[in-house]
Amino acid sequence: MSLDQYYLLGRSGLRVSRLALGTMNFGTGGFHAAYGRALDEVRPVFRRYLEAGGNLIDTADFYTAGESETILGDLIAEAGVRDRVVLTTKFTNSVDPGDPNAGGNGRKHMIRAVEASLRRLRTDHIDLFLLHTWDRITPVEEVMRTFDDLTRAGKIRYAGLSDVPGWYAARAQTLAESGAFPPVVCVQLPYSLIDRAIELEHVPMGRDLGVGITAWSPLGGGFLTGKYRREGQGLAGPGRLDQAGSAWRSWTDREWRILAAAEKVAAELGVTTAQVAVNWVATQPGIASAIVGASDVRQLDGTMAALGFEIPPELRATLDEASAVTPPLVYGMFTPKYQGDLVSPGVKVGDKPAGYAPAVRNWVA
Repeated sequence: MSLDQYYLLGRSGLRVSRLALGTMNFGTGGFHAAYGRALDEVRPVFRRYLEAGGNLIDTADFYTAGESETILGDLIAEAGVRDRVVLTTKFTNSVDPGDPNAGGNGRKHMIRAVEASLRRLRTDHIDLFLLHTWDRITPVEEVMRTFDDLTRAGKIRYAGLSDVPGWYAARAQTLAESGAFPPVVCVQLPYSLIDRAIELEHVPMGRDLGVGITAWSPLGGGFLTGKYRREGQGLAGPGRLDQAGSAWRSWTDREWRILAAAEKVAAELGVTTAQVAVNWVATQPGIASAIVGASDVRQLDGTMAALGFEIPPELRATLDEASAVTPPLVYGMFTPKYQGDLVSPGVKVGDKPAGYAPAVRNWVA
């Protein structure tokens, strides 16, 4: 499977693959050690992703206690592909417990973090630098000003956010639109058939304000691989959810119904359940790229093949219906039915007619 089709990330000129390579398992230290992999184990995965045409690499200073960045720096230098890849890393989580300025989103930590990431990644710039998690207290103006300074200094090329409230991302982009700061080109968020919460605020925000969404955990932490089976109130199967699934989340009848629907669609299409789950995320409105990880080349090849088919409308409807959630009351007022019954009764009102903004493709299909 090839990843040789690229699209602009948000309202920018940055071209990225529809599947990004997540490297949270590159390394064997720190918080992610339980499922980490050593350099020699991940080298084939990294090389295969590049061979397929992939160019969007995602890491963070927190992953495997910095080892992920160090390994990536070695692999990129070894392959001589620094200019080819879109290197993404993130900051927020503490690198020195006990030091109040060694974590969070303040200017002091941002600068400290970018300098440390540059050293580990063995590069003089980061293509896409993301705030990893909203810390609830740092003024957004300070974050955006620091992004601006880092851009002007040539240390980063683009700025983005990860795991922030929709209003926070909108506030950041509004400040940028005032002309004061570089724009936010992406927001990285969890999104899958079992977790569609970002559709309420983040997806409309991104589409309206020109912010591309990169989706992490499109397999719902591995649940949507189909390798787990119900066991009492939990699950059992060959993976990390079997070890810590109950701590990650509860598994209700809803999740099992979604899995059954995905398995049914997969059987009809002759593909795997995991491929259906990744395809669904990657082709949803507002999604710029889905972030996928792999423990070996075989798993990566299987995941990349998720872009090799289309889910027919009737089967997509099956997935949508199984995974639908009842929105909080206020969001019910934004539905076509409510708006048609009360806001514009008796008339048909829409945003733009079909074909108003046809897709631009710089290749012949």
